[in-house]
Amino acid sequence: MKGQGLRVGRGTVVLGVIAGVTTAAVVGVEIARVWRRGSAPLPKETDDLVGAAEEVVAETAEVVVTGYREVSTRENALFNLLTAFVTSFIGARVTTSMLRSRRSVGPFRALILGRRHIHHYVPGILLAFVSGGAAIVTRNESLEPKLAVPFGVGMGLTLDESALLLELDDVYWHERGILSVQVALVTTALLGALALGLRFLRAGEQEVLESG
Repeated sequence: MKGQGLRVGRGTVVLGVIAGVTTAAVVGVEIARVWRRGSAPLPKETDDLVGAAEEVVAETAEVVVTGYREVSTRENALFNLLTAFVTSFIGARVTTSMLRSRRSVGPFRALILGRRHIHHYVPGILLAFVSGGAAIVTRNESLEPKLAVPFGVGMGLTLDESALLLELDDVYWHERGILSVQVALVTTALLGALALGLRFLRAGEQEVLESG
């Protein structure tokens, strides 16, 4: 059921802006911190702002790679969850959009069993259940960041079709289907805010507890 397409209202745009701002803030805060504490000259100290920015980006990438290995398991798991969720949601939207005009997109195609269309929230729920259950059962904390990846993918695939689950109807490309996008944007904003909050708490702990 294709319908006439989604209509993006003002509320959805606002949610998109909030999700984008919180996600960008996670990156922006780290870049600002590296620029302030790293070897690159500050904007007021150089005439070559582009060169300084390139140096900051390179240092930030190095910090991210090193920090990914050094930060807590919880922060790693949250980063993996956010990245996997956003990537799978966008990937699902792009793929389903392309499938409207063609039979297949690479290995992806509409799955029909008998007269029933198997939506991508089905493997999404299975992924989330299996990886979430494994994370609860395991006593190996080092596995939690790895399990956060399939859990995030499962969340992305499921929430991309949350409107179908709530409406009990195939409203993916109908006006009511915009609810799926809104739910995904709210989730992205919350995960980004949580990641940003953990970043501030860790910085605060280093300043207050270690100096005391």
